[in-house]
Amino acid sequence: MCGTTLVCGDLSDPPAAPDVVRVPARPGKKHVDEVLQRSKRVIVVGDDADLAAVVVRMLRREVLSSVAVGYVPASAESAVAALWGLPHDPAEALRIATYGEPRPMTLVRDDTGGVLLGRGLVEAVDGEAYCDDVLALRGAARRIEVRPDPAGVAVRVTHGRLLRKTATFRGRAFQYGGRVPVHPVTDGVRRDRPLRRWTVYRHTEDLLAVRP
Repeated sequence: MCGTTLVCGDLSDPPAAPDVVRVPARPGKKHVDEVLQRSKRVIVVGDDADLAAVVVRMLRREVLSSVAVGYVPASAESAVAALWGLPHDPAEALRIATYGEPRPMTLVRDDTGGVLLGRGLVEAVDGEAYCDDVLALRGAARRIEVRPDPAGVAVRVTHGRLLRKTATFRGRAFQYGGRVPVHPVTDGVRRDRPLRRWTVYRHTEDLLAVRP
């Protein structure tokens, strides 16, 4: 099954796909919504933040159950590509995104209307954190990483700098509240506005992701 391919940003060598539309990096409503109206499969060529921007539009248009999304990562460092099991070769990733079978995958949202598809990160934290009703942190830690998981979210708390100690938690939701503001980094994008609280949770609908 083919679909519409959104080439995000200024990539100089777009893939040879039947229906290619060039859009800015992190495309918004005016670039994505018309495509969502006419296509049952959208293939995003770009970075994790570009993919997240498209999925936000899918969420707001309420087409998560009717439009599949494929991904051709522009970077080998993509956290989404690792999570989805996508190959590093762009041609092979495009083949999977174009002809692969979409399967439901956990969609994680945050408390500001965004989504988390690959990795969320806060560093130099000092406060309390819970994964569902389980205390994950009280006090200071080096960093907290959050990733989508079949249960909802997988959380890894890392203590110390020289002798690092980690603890892992899984649940439907994760919440952090700190004594000092933090700047969460979600799918490679750092929040400009500091937050004292940060919450991510499993959405009620899954994402139709095209994966191997």
